[in-house]
Amino acid sequence: MSETPAAYLSAQTLTVLVPVFNEEESLLQFVVEMNKFLVQTPLPTTVLFINDGSTDGSLELLRSICGDDRRYEFISLAHNQGLSTAIKAGIDHCRSTLVGYIDSDIQTTPLDFLKFLEFFPEYDMVNGIRAKRQDTMVKKLSSKLANTVRRTLINDGIQDTGCPLKILKIEYARRLPLFHGMHRFLGALVQLQGAGSSSCPCSISRALPARPSIRSGTGRGSPWSTPLGSAGSAAAGRTTKSGRPCGPNPARLMLSNRALV
Repeated sequence: MSETPAAYLSAQTLTVLVPVFNEEESLLQFVVEMNKFLVQTPLPTTVLFINDGSTDGSLELLRSICGDDRRYEFISLAHNQGLSTAIKAGIDHCRSTLVGYIDSDIQTTPLDFLKFLEFFPEYDMVNGIRAKRQDTMVKKLSSKLANTVRRTLINDGIQDTGCPLKILKIEYARRLPLFHGMHRFLGALVQLQGAGSSSCPCSISRALPARPSIRSGTGRGSPWSTPLGSAGSAAAGRTTKSGRPCGPNPARLMLSNRALV
């Protein structure tokens, strides 16, 4: 008899990765929204912020948030490295059996993680599908084009790979390679390891209005860089299966409120 989700989750732990780049306007409200999930989650959960070289007051806010609540921790990159490196750095510092990912701009709600957990252990990764997105028309069109290019090149079956809401098993997360645009291909990279993935519709939060992204580095940039980056990154994702990082070790660039091993 297959293990039920409740039985499986009773033996699991979760780390939710939250990349941060100049998000001082949304961080406090993000904690309010995340706390709604933390009081309902059926498994021990840690929220790990990854400060990606913010130049505003984000790092000071993270120190305050994490100092007041032991469920929250942070690591900090000395310089802006981009979303892919921030996510990989977070994965490298996870101590849990499951790892989740959500953006700090509160455009998705952490409560949807509760629905995602119901897919385990049958699936190894669950990816969100955004409904009624609050993005600009340009960003919606570029995202649609990027998803079409990606599915044509690698046929991963992921409907909305850019959705900033995911959970996957840590053994697959740890083997993810680091390359430019890696975060856009998490589903495909997990499937290359022989894992099973599923998708689940998620809600669009209205806690804060959508605003243009200002992340630089290898993470976010011009909306039109997404489909262009997708083609090159898809090829890299097809040929890079070893799980060895393709760039500098992010752990060497850290400040942290946790002891680094």
